[in-house]
Amino acid sequence: MATIQGATGEWEMVIGMEVHAQVSSNAKLFSGAATAFGAEPNSQVSLVDAAMPGMLPVINGFCVEQAVRTGLGLKAEINLRSVFDRKNYFYPDLPQGYQISQFTRPVVGKGEVIVEVDGEERRIGITRLHLEQDAGKSIHDMDPGLTYVDLNRSGVALMEIVSEPDIRSPEEAGAYLTKLRAILRYLGTCDGNMEEGSLRADVNVSVRRPGEGYGTRCEIKNVNSIRFVQQAIVFEAARQVELIECGGTVVQETRLFDAVRGETRSMRSKEEAHDYRYFPDPDLLPLELDPDWVEQIKAGLPELPDEKAGRFRSDLGLPPDVVQQLVAEREIADYFEIVATGRDARVAANWVIGELFRFLNDKGIGIADSPVSASALGGLIDLIADGTVSNRLAKDVLEEMAASGKDAAAVVEDKGLRQITDSGAIEAAVDKVIASAPKQVEQFRSGNEKILGWFVGQIMKATGGKANPAAVNEILRKKLSG
Repeated sequence: MATIQGATGEWEMVIGMEVHAQVSSNAKLFSGAATAFGAEPNSQVSLVDAAMPGMLPVINGFCVEQAVRTGLGLKAEINLRSVFDRKNYFYPDLPQGYQISQFTRPVVGKGEVIVEVDGEERRIGITRLHLEQDAGKSIHDMDPGLTYVDLNRSGVALMEIVSEPDIRSPEEAGAYLTKLRAILRYLGTCDGNMEEGSLRADVNVSVRRPGEGYGTRCEIKNVNSIRFVQQAIVFEAARQVELIECGGTVVQETRLFDAVRGETRSMRSKEEAHDYRYFPDPDLLPLELDPDWVEQIKAGLPELPDEKAGRFRSDLGLPPDVVQQLVAEREIADYFEIVATGRDARVAANWVIGELFRFLNDKGIGIADSPVSASALGGLIDLIADGTVSNRLAKDVLEEMAASGKDAAAVVEDKGLRQITDSGAIEAAVDKVIASAPKQVEQFRSGNEKILGWFVGQIMKATGGKANPAAVNEILRKKLSG
């Protein structure tokens, strides 16, 4: 638990999050209009989305299925009967004058997300998950004094995932959002692309003295990166502490995070439920789910991050820090499992999170776009295991595999990178280096063990890095000691 040291003592942060996750669906929640990102403005708008008179919403069953899948992935209660409500407010990019959402009876109830921060496990409660339609987008910076409205997002299906106020630090908030995003991506219910707006977070922050009741919260709207979420929490908590300690009062309000200045600023007073005048949507019947249908969805769930991590630890014997890196993204876990099949899991893990990650980071690409497939990397590890190449040579082979698209065996043959294991050839190289370095030989024989590394380097250089390192060390020690 992180605390803030104020002028008058310690303060505790209390944080809850409302995450808006765009449902992975080719059609909107109540219309058949497309949902592709980056389309021309107002090119994906049906008569329903534009609120033309007489147009009635029709529920997209696939979006409901995606919400149920997500709820099951969060170990949450699935409500077999839920209701759609109208949330009334007026804004240019909301043509209906209301948003179809769920209020008193959401499709998903209580669940939890387990996170780990500094080696300590924390359980963050989920209050609810409800379906709602997104609003359009107002664009203010095209012409001075004018606002343009793009309704492409109007009606796009969102899952609003509301946490309990269980988060106690920026690090926990980051871990929660990271884990939630991973679960959604494993399930395939949201792509999690925060830069495209398909995952956004409203962050509720308050402060209190440790052990006291909750303070007044402020909501920071539409934060679109995990780093910004953490920065916003740090600033907002410090702002509230300073305000209280100076004799002021925190006002419940909605605030925006300015990423350039790294600060929050007031947007409007915080609305309460009664301000929206919720009532059941008269155009939509209550949503009734078949228990057998829910069970079928549950049976088809993929292995999720926590279960996969447990299996990697127990079955493969991998340490927790390595496991967390491997299960962070479904693509990474799937890639690793192919590499590790029939091979030493620790060696496979070291190559994936070591050399492969280093290469991908240098190129600025993700594992899904890796030019070296999982099976190809496995083939390279096989060549290391049978002595065809050394670990050092294998790094060069990996670079060439990525550049040429060839498998490891072909690269080794084409580039002449096969490891020298012939003891006679290695002994000749060792003799030549020893003969040329009498001073270094004397240093070793006088007790300077560190000079051995210099000899190894010279021999590897002389053999183009192809000599078997273990054989070099063995022969070198024998010769120098003699």
